Amino acid sequence: MNEKESLGMRTSAALVPLGTLIGRELRNGNVEKPTVSYGQAGLAKKGEDYFLIKPDCERIVGDPSTSFSVFAIFDGHNGISAAIFAKENLLNNILSAIPQGCDREEWLQALPRALVAGFVKTDIEFQQKGETSGTTVTFVVIDGWTITVASVGDSRCILDTQAGVVSLLTVDHRLEENVEERERVTASGGEVGRLNLFGGNGVGPLRCWPGGLCLSRSIGDTDVGEFIVPIPHVKQVKLSNSGGRLIIASDGIWDALASDMAAQCCRGLPAELAAKLVVKEALRSRGLKDDTTCVVVDIIPYGYPLLPPTPKKKQNLLTSLIPGKRFHNSTSKEPNKLAAFGTVEELFEEGSAMLAERLGKDLPLNSNSGIFRCAVCQADEAPTDDISETIFSASSGPMLCSVCRRKKDAMEGKRSSVPTLMT
Repeated sequence: MNEKESLGMRTSAALVPLGTLIGRELRNGNVEKPTVSYGQAGLAKKGEDYFLIKPDCERIVGDPSTSFSVFAIFDGHNGISAAIFAKENLLNNILSAIPQGCDREEWLQALPRALVAGFVKTDIEFQQKGETSGTTVTFVVIDGWTITVASVGDSRCILDTQAGVVSLLTVDHRLEENVEERERVTASGGEVGRLNLFGGNGVGPLRCWPGGLCLSRSIGDTDVGEFIVPIPHVKQVKLSNSGGRLIIASDGIWDALASDMAAQCCRGLPAELAAKLVVKEALRSRGLKDDTTCVVVDIIPYGYPLLPPTPKKKQNLLTSLIPGKRFHNSTSKEPNKLAAFGTVEELFEEGSAMLAERLGKDLPLNSNSGIFRCAVCQADEAPTDDISETIFSASSGPMLCSVCRRKKDAMEGKRSSVPTLMT
């Protein structure tokens, strides 16, 4: 994208469709993928943090031109089994929910929905194991200049652009801070309150009862209740060709450092050193109170060994992405080919905990055969007397098998929220 186009697009408040952005790049010959560089660091207090780094995934196996990268943090609680299970199974469950034969544009457009299906499927599969641990998840997919982030819990992913603007790409699902989640949990049958010792005043953060979990969304936690949902907040953004840095970390980092502090303390350093410095700064600020895990990912313009340095003079801009807005650094002294410093386009954002709103309304897989495919677990199922005909109606929501429909109803408070193990 040339400078004239970048300056012109800055003035537009309308979201630009993903296909238009990709098409514009192709017409202008800007098809070079960025380089993805990463580093990881951490210290264990309880040993319940896990991470996933897969920089060499391929949409089409054997075709390097279809490569994409995956980075994730799993912060377990009440044991490690949920975190390990999610690390080993979540990616495959997400990819299985994307239709076969997609081109890149279709794949990116299908990804937010596939993330929702993959998170829910992983949660159902783990609950069938009969274990009670849980885990937060922050899951990041990078394909070219497009970043897609899905999250449940209180791990976090921030984006630091070359304009010095720090943006939060996740939403914290802590009951203490999230009013909407408190209202959703109570409406679904849960109770929210502080720990009450010996009949006195409540102490500590707000928790969901039964179970006493501080979070409203996670994978696992079978003993808490189905109103603790695995449906992730999903955000998809597109960087300009100036690149940017992602900092993905568990709450052991964010309880000690604000987002802008984490970004500022490691600017100008390679990703590996940056991750170590973020952990060091968190420990200096708070000590080792919890597991601290950090993954830093640099999305670097093609042909550059490192990210260009962030300008010393930072703009006083909002710390969250604003739909349709483009941020531009007018003080940059970098060459013209990096004139679009700090430009970020928001493509998609949705955080609803209602599965029907996240998966949409599907038709049967094959209307002639009567076979339909579950929108969550991707199982093919023929209609039976136990399945209402409304499941095939376009007005009834996503096509779900009997197991996934029970899960959906329980999460929405339509069935008893008393914890049960599905078989």
